[in-house]
Amino acid sequence: MRNIQTLTLAVTMMTAGAVAAKQNIDFMFPAPVDGKLTTEMTRVIKEFNQSQSEVEVRGIFTGNYDTTKVKAEAAAKSGEPPALVIMSANFTADLAIKNEILPMDELFQYGNQKATPFLSENFWPAMRQNAQLNGVTYAIPFHNSTPILYYNKDMFKQAGIDHPPVDWSELLADAKKLTDSAKGQWGVMLPSSNDDYGGWILSALTRANGGNYYNADYPGEVYYNQPSTVGALRFWQNLVYRDKVMPAGVLNSKQISAAFFSGKLGMAMLSTGALGFMRENTKDFELGVAMMPKEIRNAVTIGGASLVSFKGISDDQKKAAYTFLQYLVSPKVNGSWSRFTGYFSPRIAAYDTPEMKEYIARDPRAAIALDQLKFAMPWYATYETVAVRQAMENQLGALMNDGKLTPEAAAAEAQKQADLLMKPYNEQTALSTPH
Repeated sequence: MRNIQTLTLAVTMMTAGAVAAKQNIDFMFPAPVDGKLTTEMTRVIKEFNQSQSEVEVRGIFTGNYDTTKVKAEAAAKSGEPPALVIMSANFTADLAIKNEILPMDELFQYGNQKATPFLSENFWPAMRQNAQLNGVTYAIPFHNSTPILYYNKDMFKQAGIDHPPVDWSELLADAKKLTDSAKGQWGVMLPSSNDDYGGWILSALTRANGGNYYNADYPGEVYYNQPSTVGALRFWQNLVYRDKVMPAGVLNSKQISAAFFSGKLGMAMLSTGALGFMRENTKDFELGVAMMPKEIRNAVTIGGASLVSFKGISDDQKKAAYTFLQYLVSPKVNGSWSRFTGYFSPRIAAYDTPEMKEYIARDPRAAIALDQLKFAMPWYATYETVAVRQAMENQLGALMNDGKLTPEAAAAEAQKQADLLMKPYNEQTALSTPH
């Protein structure tokens, strides 16, 4: 009898242990440790952990996109690679070139479909190129954005403007009507900070000006000194020093949104991912949302983030990461995240859910980002993406601070620095090219 009791107790303990033994994984998320996005993602993680008995996710909140990349790489080098990271979508190519992240098929082996068909069948086409390198899928989109024009509808009415600008000439004409130096009121503001906002907006303006910002098929080439980029820089600088519809100096998104909410700014070029924030904080006037104005063509640059997995995790962690990834990009969860943040969902089926249909019907401004997708192009993704990006962003900042610096000189210096940064990759690929 005693032996039976002992055996029964042992089996019970083993069963309990099996139930309790979840596979733990670390999940890095680009947000500060406090704030609404962190609160919401904490809720998403908690619901996932409670919804099943196999995986336990630990959320690690890592600051902005650049900091997230640094922290994820540091964790991997220390022997504790994160199983899943929400990483800036344009870092995928650089991370894959440096052999730091896994091809997604390493995770998708635990499902019933390979990663590339899953990507191509379920996500908007504009997102796909930033998720791949040389035909291999290294990332799955999580939330995405494009630049968009926010405007103060009340100020428009007071200035006699009956529609948002559709091109650069209308943007300038409207900005002049909206500017009132006596009131400290500006017509338009564009973020020129070197935290990726400046380069992102510039890439969209360059494309709207008929050019390309970089070679989307080869991560060792940028077009900083081409006429289309120089023209975009000149348009931007002229808003400050010639047309006097935007203040001088480097502007960040916080300064711009603060001016907008206070009723001192008519138009702002910011991310669609800021829609929730803009909507929530616009109290004293009606918020308008419009597509980015064109010059030669309609064009915007994709932004946002994708899910990547770092090399060095175990097979059990890969399986757990796959399970959590599928949860995060499911139409229900991804759609809910889109409605909370203002980012658009990269998962097409999210827009077929009743909740999303109701949301779009209630606030059609959320559909503007989708309308722009037909004009969307990949986010610039190069070898040494951050440094190459900042080579131009630093020159953009110089232009905002110095009305005498020419766009041609700024572009030439940015190109020189970028070429030097990308030289090792270009030399490596030249060596590997058959003669």
